[in-house]
Amino acid sequence: MSGNGITIGQRPHNGRQRVIKLLWTGIWLAYLSAPVNDLLHGGHSAGVRVLGWLGLVAFVAWYFALVFRAGRGDANRVVLGSLAVLTAQSTILALTLGREWLVLFVYVSVASGAALPARLARLTIPAVSGLLALLALVVPGGEAFLAGLLLPALLGGFSMSGVRELIRTTVALREARATVAQLAANEERLRLARDLHDLLGHSLSLITLKSELAGRMLPAHPEQAARQVADIEQVSRQALVDVREAVTGYRRPRLPAELAGARSALTAAGVTALLPVEPDLAGVPEESESVLAWALREAVTNVVRHSGARRCTVDLVRRRTLDGPVLELSVEDDGSGGPGDGPGNGLTGLTERLTKAGGSLEAGGTRHGFRVLARVPAADTAHVGSAP
Repeated sequence: MSGNGITIGQRPHNGRQRVIKLLWTGIWLAYLSAPVNDLLHGGHSAGVRVLGWLGLVAFVAWYFALVFRAGRGDANRVVLGSLAVLTAQSTILALTLGREWLVLFVYVSVASGAALPARLARLTIPAVSGLLALLALVVPGGEAFLAGLLLPALLGGFSMSGVRELIRTTVALREARATVAQLAANEERLRLARDLHDLLGHSLSLITLKSELAGRMLPAHPEQAARQVADIEQVSRQALVDVREAVTGYRRPRLPAELAGARSALTAAGVTALLPVEPDLAGVPEESESVLAWALREAVTNVVRHSGARRCTVDLVRRRTLDGPVLELSVEDDGSGGPGDGPGNGLTGLTERLTKAGGSLEAGGTRHGFRVLARVPAADTAHVGSAP
């Protein structure tokens, strides 16, 4: 409960919450009517009554102090010391004033369950109840009160211990839920960052290349330059659509569309492209196709931007492995492979995508250039396609 309310087991944080908790705790002081009645009508001398009132007030004050400090993280030895003081007060008052004061042990048992961890409360509650039973046999007439006090002492103490553990578990679950929500938000931000990198990296690279081509064609070939400008407009519009869909989380790229886009990008960069024409993706899980489409886009973007290659070959093959059938996408070029200062954000994000889909990624230099090999789970072992 928030605001001015207070939840069971929480310590109060302001004056209003202190008053509310004082009222709720004070209700249970009604069970002290027996000691109060004994002081008023028990026939004790004036001096004994004064000492009895002082003892009762001291017990209640110490009890409230212990209950109100529950949840502050005090060391167990401090709580045990406070309970020892309450137990000593209860024992002295019961031995000196009579059986009516045995009810104080019920409060000691409840305080044990409320203020101590379960592992200690399991020891102190039976100990307090045992002392109550012993004193009931010693104090004159105490046997008549034993049945009515022993069971409340045990049940009250263990009930409060259970409530304390329930509160602790609830707090832990709330913290875990907040942690899960934070992790989910972080994962969503990471997904969005990967999507935007893959989308904009590819599209902006293609726009840059076509802009350079249009600039070289002017003013000698205005018609060809106009076609490049038209392509730039089309790529820009598609990039805007892709970004909007990625932000909403609904976009799943398709491999045939990415193959067509890869051919266009490689051709615009002056790279000879060898790609499958009509890959057969029958039975391939949608997630596997989607993640391979991302892999193709990232690999082709790296070829265009970093490799300096003159030739790029894309193969798409199904294979049978010990872990079951897989679909392999291979993108190999004859370039340098980039600056060689470790994997960038694109390959790192691509590895995360493939791992999440149950696949894997290999990227490294070959004898004649650089190769990216992505694997994802597939349905059968039929050959899908290869370079023509």
